[in-house]
Amino acid sequence: MLVSAAEMLKKAKAGHYAVGQFNINNLEWTKAILQTAQELNSPVILGVSEGAGKYMGGYKTVVGMVNGMLEELGITVPVALHLDHGTYDHCYKCLEAGFSSIMFDGSHYPIEENVAKTTELVKAAHEKGVSIEAEVGAIGGEEDGVIGMGECADPEECKKIADLGVDFLAAGIGNIHGKYPANWKGLSFETLDAVQKLTGDLPLVLHGGTGIPADMIKKAITLGVAKINVNTECQLAFTAATRAYIEAGKDQQGKGYDPRKLLAPGFEAIKATVKEKMELFGSVDKA
Repeated sequence: MLVSAAEMLKKAKAGHYAVGQFNINNLEWTKAILQTAQELNSPVILGVSEGAGKYMGGYKTVVGMVNGMLEELGITVPVALHLDHGTYDHCYKCLEAGFSSIMFDGSHYPIEENVAKTTELVKAAHEKGVSIEAEVGAIGGEEDGVIGMGECADPEECKKIADLGVDFLAAGIGNIHGKYPANWKGLSFETLDAVQKLTGDLPLVLHGGTGIPADMIKKAITLGVAKINVNTECQLAFTAATRAYIEAGKDQQGKGYDPRKLLAPGFEAIKATVKEKMELFGSVDKA
């Protein structure tokens, strides 16, 4: 049974830990993340970007796959299925398809328009018992072709959006998607602290969790971050393990070309990455 992310993140904020959002790209990703969450007794959020949703054959396909796995794999920990960086139209598509959480990324709109669209989507999501995340201040790096430089959010604008009734808020604090460049200045804890002072108990979200040093992650959690998004790190681990398998010539031994064998090392690498993150975020045994 998919659940909204609202409850799990309220608990996380109060308990000073964070729940990981791990983006899914296919069946291997989904199964690896769900099994790891179950083994570690951790709540988890499965993130789906619009590009990944399209790649997997559409949002209904994703919902069908995830619901099927929850049942067949006996997953009992809280699982939310969340649209990541959703546009206005796609938020409605995911509400219709059966997602349990959505993110409306109105960060590129003027603040008035962001407020108007967020207000409307909060109402639509809450009518279905679905949680909603909003964003203020673009997250840097590239995500589905959108490039940002990691600017910091304006805490007053964050308060404006928080007051609309969103369940959690992504505020840009100098974080970026993808690999961090050598000249990255680090997270702005001043911004994060200022945002939390104005938004109170509202769980905050850290996008671009790949490559942020562990001590920064832990500090961000103490300042109100209750959800951390991870995507690139799982992709890199999966690719490295798959490369090693092929370079060792294992795909040419016996039935080593069988996708179940070929993709197994990458699958295990995703599991190991997710486990490491859940331990770092403090969500183990919090289900």
